[in-house]
Amino acid sequence: MAKVELYTKGYCPYCKRAKALLTSKAIVFTEYSLDTQPELRDKMIERANGGYTVPQIFINDQHIGGCDDMMALEMNNKLDTLLAASN
Repeated sequence: MAKVELYTKGYCPYCKRAKALLTSKAIVFTEYSLDTQPELRDKMIERANGGYTVPQIFINDQHIGGCDDMMALEMNNKLDTLLAASN
């Protein structure tokens, strides 16, 4: 099973959408809430090569991007392959 990490904020509809997609696929993920852990913001930006919006999504330490990027992978039938790969 892939290691999936998301940086999120509670009010963010894109974060909720990304989490809903992963949950619908029964994917266990680690969520880093910038609401409760704002000190992680700089680490997120560094890991995301300057990406500062939420969510920022990582699969097996590979930066996927945001919700729209993950949805594009899903639409192109590429997300399940990434999620099936072990770290």
